[in-house]
Amino acid sequence: MSGVRGIRGAITVQENLEDLILAAAEALLQEIIKANDLSREDIASIIFTVTDDLNAAFPAKAARQMGLVQPALLCTREIPVPGALPRCIRVLLLVNTPRTQEEIKHVYLGEAACLRPDLASQ
Repeated sequence: MSGVRGIRGAITVQENLEDLILAAAEALLQEIIKANDLSREDIASIIFTVTDDLNAAFPAKAARQMGLVQPALLCTREIPVPGALPRCIRVLLLVNTPRTQEEIKHVYLGEAACLRPDLASQ
């Protein structure tokens, strides 16, 4: 039986530059897709958040450039909590899958691995 599952992930960017933001967003999406053996048709929507220090590009642009033209995409700002990880892109994919919650692989790359050390090694 298939259902909707959420897949989380995050990655950091070295500088607030469009090409770096797009490259990081694409790398994160590619790794999530690979780790969960997803097809484009599985992805219902993707929500991206960025920290206040990243405003040179919309991470959703990277998804569109990858050919993800059917899923609903949304970019928004992360809550600016003092001491939070800077230059961070977070993502939530909503996917249609027969996998159980326990079978889902969340992906935290680079410095963002500190956000969820319990999941970063998956």
